[in-house]
Formats: sequence, structure tokens, C-alpha cells
Amino acid sequence: MHEDIEKVLIDEDVIRRRLVVLAERIIADFEGKPMVAVALLKGAVLFVADLIRHIPLPMEFELLNVSSYHGGLKSSGEVLFLDNHQPDLHGKHVLLLDDILDTGLTMEAVTKKLKDQGAEDVKTCVLLAKDIPRDTVKEADYTGFVIANEFVVGYGLDYQDRYRNLPYVGILKEEVISS
Repeated sequence: MHEDIEKVLIDEDVIRRRLVVLAERIIADFEGKPMVAVALLKGAVLFVADLIRHIPLPMEFELLNVSSYHGGLKSSGEVLFLDNHQPDLHGKHVLLLDDILDTGLTMEAVTKKLKDQGAEDVKTCVLLAKDIPRDTVKEADYTGFVIANEFVVGYGLDYQDRYRNLPYVGILKEEVISS
């Protein structure tokens, strides 16, 4: 699996240190508020598991299964909610967590849905944000790293449901993608 990686973009130690910084900012903003952390499946799972252990605040935790990639290298432009789970968010402050901010379509659709479900406020947090123009969401409230417009895998991010378990974020070799 590691042999399929062209370059490690962000290594495990750098990720670990950045999570502490993100957690400090989140703590400052959410302390004393009824908090619900909402993680988007599947990509955000590793990021969220590591991040929320650094946030010693009372919180509820929810998972939403959404997709906008459908197996390809680029967003399909359509956000699918893959389950019917409706968390009770009335009067709560939501921290929406995702692996990557790309086009912004997923973040926009999910934020709207959470507000429609009664969330008092929705703040967004991503491990990665691509440095690209977006028609929708401009930036996440909390961003781990800004990266170039490259297709990345590892630390929850996948290519055809593989590579999520890599402990770093890397770029796949071109021949892996084209095969």
C-alpha cells in the first residue's frame, strides 16, 4: 500500500500537532455551550476520533453518512444523504467535521440540513481544504491544512475505498490511478 504513494504530503507527527491547535480553538469557541459533534462518514472518522480526544468538553456525538464522490476522483456535484438518521439538534451548537473541503457542496448541503433540524449554530471543521475557488462555502471555521488542488489519500481519505488507514496524507502515484 505504501508503495502506491508518490509523496507523503503531511506526516503523522505534523497531523498530531495540528490537532492540538485545532482543539484549543474549538474549546475556546464551544466552552459552556450544548455541543454536538457531527462527523461525516466515512472519510472523517480517523480525523474525528483523534481530534475529539483533545476536546475535554461535554458533547454529544453523531455520524452522518453522506457522499458526493461516488468512487471517482472528483465530486459528482450531487450530495447524497445515505441514511435517514435525524439527530435532535434543537438549541444545540454543532461542530460539523469532515475530512476535506473541496468544492464545498457537501459542507453547504449538510450545514443547511443541520440548521433545518434546529441547530442553534453550525461551525465547520476540516482536516484539509483545497486551495481552490468555491461557488458555495468559502472556508471552514477550523482548517487543519490548506493543500493544493491534488487528489490525496490516507488518514481517512480514500481512492476506491482503499488507503483510508494510512497514518499520513499522501499523493497516489499516477499509474495507480490510471490502472
